[in-house]
Amino acid sequence: MATLILVRHGRSTANTSGVLAGRMPGVALDERGAAQAAALPGRLAGVPLAAAVSSPLQRCQETLRPLLDARPDLPLHVEERISECDYGDWSGRKLAELSDDPLMEVVQAHASAASFPGGESMRAMQHRAVEAVRDWNARIEAEHGEDATYVMCSHGDIVKSIVADALGLHLDLFQRIHVDPCSVTVIRYTRLRPFLLRLGDTGDFAGLVPRETPDSSGAAEVGGGAGAP
Repeated sequence: MATLILVRHGRSTANTSGVLAGRMPGVALDERGAAQAAALPGRLAGVPLAAAVSSPLQRCQETLRPLLDARPDLPLHVEERISECDYGDWSGRKLAELSDDPLMEVVQAHASAASFPGGESMRAMQHRAVEAVRDWNARIEAEHGEDATYVMCSHGDIVKSIVADALGLHLDLFQRIHVDPCSVTVIRYTRLRPFLLRLGDTGDFAGLVPRETPDSSGAAEVGGGAGAP
């Protein structure tokens, strides 16, 4: 099946101001976030991409813009199901202010029981995001073959919930996962199980460039192990 490159959007104005942006309109990348996005094409240089999929929110589409400019033939698809969690009445509030709310403790320690006032539950957030990934995996494989790779730009909680699903972790454990702004997480899906190849990586991705076919001696690359994809 397909290989998914998950990108968390670059640092935003809400990140720097300590605001829980949620789905508020007009939240853009800040100066550092724009620089992070500008570096993304170089970080993924040489990695063949079949498609780009983005959350509809501005900060995600701004993160992908340099990559799309560098690859004008790369199609962009907007996917509502990977939009930020609907934090409802919490949207636009300071995180420091929310830290004393009893619900925040539930969000951190028992996420599967957390439901935001006027918004959605974290269970619903994970369900829609994972369904979106599964649907896109099938679509990309059908259109481009089982070795195809595509990029998807979304939000921190969405990325973490997808990673938790790939690792077989209960949603209550997903807060143990951390992904920085504009970090890249890579999941290779197979018929039986997914493999997490990168998590929150902000460095070099030369290892994702397809390697040349092994020579006739049959020598294999060292370090994969019996269970490697």
